[in-house]
Amino acid sequence: MSKTMQLGYTAGYWGSGPPSGALEAIQEAERLGFTSAWTAEAYGSDALTPLAWWGSHTSTIRLGTSIVQMSARTPAATAMAAMTMDHLSDGRFILGLGASGPQVVEGWYGQEYPKPLARTREYVEIVRQIVRREAPVDFHGAFYDMPNKGGTGLGKPLKSTIHPRRKEIPIFLGAEGPKNVALSAEICDGWLPLFFSPKDDAFYRRCLQEGFDKSGDPTKKDRFEVAATLMMIPGDDVEKCADMIRPFLALYAGGMGAREANFHFEVFARMGYEDVALKVQDLYLAGKKQEAAAAIPLRMVEDVALVGPPDKIRGELEQWKETCLTTFLVSAPKQMLGQYAEIILG
Repeated sequence: MSKTMQLGYTAGYWGSGPPSGALEAIQEAERLGFTSAWTAEAYGSDALTPLAWWGSHTSTIRLGTSIVQMSARTPAATAMAAMTMDHLSDGRFILGLGASGPQVVEGWYGQEYPKPLARTREYVEIVRQIVRREAPVDFHGAFYDMPNKGGTGLGKPLKSTIHPRRKEIPIFLGAEGPKNVALSAEICDGWLPLFFSPKDDAFYRRCLQEGFDKSGDPTKKDRFEVAATLMMIPGDDVEKCADMIRPFLALYAGGMGAREANFHFEVFARMGYEDVALKVQDLYLAGKKQEAAAAIPLRMVEDVALVGPPDKIRGELEQWKETCLTTFLVSAPKQMLGQYAEIILG
């Protein structure tokens, strides 16, 4: 994995509408030397449209999705969008994919969720086949059937009408569980972790190495990228800075998904905070969101975020830079991006 640390900007999810100042922030990030800009989707705005809109006002920064949900589009539709974005951006597109969770997949997209790893493997393979455009797609797996054997029986293998700008568009995988992290290293070009903690670096390196070994490509490790969202709140009062992150952690650890299926909960449990996460989950699911946020200790915030005076953040950053991460993804108003860049990159 490349260890030239890079900085990216993430616009995150939309709330009730477009995030204010996102275009100006992305343009400022490009001016400051940020190497990538990212958008997200859940069950509101999509990731591709704003990335194309904002990206059209840039010229050098890479444009990534963090993440495109695989259940939202067939592999062919995703490959079409990826090739289109890659042409329009002059080869700057990064396709970030993710399986999401059963609540969104089954509740919003009306699809079955079981066996996400096997489904992901087929999905990525089809996308790569379409982008390479070496032959008409003739793929028959457990989840995807191209051409479909049912229906009228008139389907035939097809090849994209457009030629790709690049035969290999980078594919990153959003993953949290160990098997999914390993899968990212085996079949993808990058990993998009959420709630990464430096103290879990050795664990994640083992997962990634398992995937590198299975890939059969001895050079892949040197090219692989790990782009992680880094929550950073500079300020004189550490606790007040942490208070700006606690509601976000409470939402993901306690309120995201169902009690029996919350992958973010499992991340914090592996980190050593299962007792805290259980308490937060109980409070959050009971509608006590403020109490849930207040139950998160400072040490849990500091394990996944940087809070407090700039000198404190700079000191703690050193352990982050020693991890498997290659890119820090930050979110901040335009006027703060210069400070963020100075703190992180020096």
